[in-house]
Formats: sequence, structure tokens, C-alpha cells
Amino acid sequence: MIDYIKGQIIELTPTELILENGGIGYSILISLQTYEAFQMATNVVVYIHHYIREEEELYFGFAKKDERELFRLLISVSGIGVSSARMMLSTLTSEEIRNAIIAEDVNKIKSVKGIGLKSAQRLVLELKDKVVKGEGSEGTALFQAPNSALVEEVTTALVMLGFSKANINKVLPGIIKDMPNGKVEDIIKAALKKL
Repeated sequence: MIDYIKGQIIELTPTELILENGGIGYSILISLQTYEAFQMATNVVVYIHHYIREEEELYFGFAKKDERELFRLLISVSGIGVSSARMMLSTLTSEEIRNAIIAEDVNKIKSVKGIGLKSAQRLVLELKDKVVKGEGSEGTALFQAPNSALVEEVTTALVMLGFSKANINKVLPGIIKDMPNGKVEDIIKAALKKL
């Protein structure tokens, strides 16, 4: 299986990349995120998802492993094919997609061309827990705090105060990042200002 191809960009369009490596030109389908990342580059590393079906063999390429992991997570949902996943990654950033899934923002997901209400609801239903646990991203968990017990305690306290987990999950990562050694009460106070 091919993990990545390192080479020189021969041709770059918003949907496709021709990458030369060892005298071979690879036709690789890309999203707008990857296109934007590669616009000023000549020699790049492209992370590959090799897609094989009965009559079709395609390479999907990504500028970051993180984007590829999210793509793989999206296509694991029944009814979301490679074209729909690529369209999602072209319409929304990886972070916007994750936040929409966590916040159960079906309308944001539905705003992507080709994604209907049922598909958007299925995406949220099937992927929310996985995204919160850090699947579909390069990192191991959404909350990369030194003390997961602290995160749990803060989340529990905020839920008891009447806030939804979806909203808490939206604001907490940023607060934890800004205050990695913060006390529970300080993190709760910071969260209350944002919720």
C-alpha cells in the first residue's frame, strides 16, 4: 500500500495534481484544501489514499495526514462515497467538519453539495463519538490535555450547570490549550465566559 509520494508538481488544478516521481507522472485527485496548501510549492509530499473498485483505480492525495485521516473517516459512513468526502473537504476545512459533527450542526454539513439531510444526520450519528475520541485526525484525542481527569471534571461540572456536551466540546479544547496547567475552577470560569 502507498502511504505517500514525494515528487515534483508538474500540473496543479483545484481538483487534480500531476506529480512526477522517478520518471512516472501520478494523476492524483485532491481537495481545495490540498490545492491551497500546494499553490506555492514545487516539490511536495502527498499523502495517498488508494481507492480501488471493480473497474476503477484512483489516487486521492492530501497535503496533510490529518486531512487524509478525516477523509477515511468520512468514507466509512454508509452513503458517503469518495466524491462526497472530497466535496466536503473542498467546501469546509477539516476543523469545520469536525466541529460541525461534534456540535451536531446538520445544517452546516447539509450545506455541502451532494449531502442531503439523511446523510448529514447519519454522519453526525456515526462519527460524533469517534471524532470526540480523536479518530479521523493525526492526533490521538480531541483533548490533548496533560490530565484527562481534569477535562472530565470540568465537562461534568458544566453539564451539571445546564450546558450541552456539544457546546462544551466546542469551547473546551481552546481553553485547555490556553491554560494547560489551569485549575478546574479557572477553566470552568473561562468556559462560562464563552458558553
